[in-house]
Amino acid sequence: MKILRSLATILALGTSTYAHAGNVLIVLSDSDRLDLKDGKVFKTGFYLNELMQPVKALLDAGHDITFATPKGMAPSVDRTSIDKMYFGGDEAAMKDSEAQLSELGLVSSDRSPVISLARVEQIGYDNFDAVYVPGGHAPMQDLLVSSELGKLLSYFHEKGKTTALACHGPIALLSTLPDAQEFVAKFETAGTAKEQTDWIYAGYKFTVFSNREEEMAKGLLGGGEMKFYPQDALTKAGGEFSQANAPFDGHVVRDRELITGQNPASALAVAHELLNRLK
Repeated sequence: MKILRSLATILALGTSTYAHAGNVLIVLSDSDRLDLKDGKVFKTGFYLNELMQPVKALLDAGHDITFATPKGMAPSVDRTSIDKMYFGGDEAAMKDSEAQLSELGLVSSDRSPVISLARVEQIGYDNFDAVYVPGGHAPMQDLLVSSELGKLLSYFHEKGKTTALACHGPIALLSTLPDAQEFVAKFETAGTAKEQTDWIYAGYKFTVFSNREEEMAKGLLGGGEMKFYPQDALTKAGGEFSQANAPFDGHVVRDRELITGQNPASALAVAHELLNRLK
């Protein structure tokens, strides 16, 4: 617990510690890329606002934060997400997020505070009150098949611990499938897979970056094409998908311990729901 508290102190950036502060684990991808069809590669990472808006909200509320990736490598920010449009057109808010990210040292190869999911397990899952997985395309490269993440999420599910994910982040829920590797491989090669009957999130209502949003945002991939869309895979696994009335509008779904946000515009609402659960 001393390690967790010392790390949290570093990350608190001078904010006061509240009497009932929670410990929130934020899980990010190790990857800085997404492999596309035909051998093409898209340079990516996490979306700036999807990470930093919830981080700011959590720290301002006095909560402790621990950052983790599967291997404990420093994550990467998707450079296309450093845009004021993801902050409601507020350039000052975007620059504040950039500055706080720099202060945290999160993407620095030599001073990142990120720990591995193996270390998280050593610390003990019960030392965390909630987990949050932001988006960007990177989770579709590794988090969806991470056995370490699948173990953590399965424990959180069993204990009813708050589990929040945004944009492409919900794809990480596939890591809890009995054979996530095979399921994902089928989707990558055939565009579909056998329906699942024993997924722990079967029947859960959820949202994720939608198929129609993927089609409208294809230009970001530089002419490349994703191997499959998260909406299709999560629905085939057994989830019940819903989306906003209009593409790119904010949309949050709450079902039992699960909180999911559809897109970058949903990040603040996901943070609000997460804070409510931590009260």
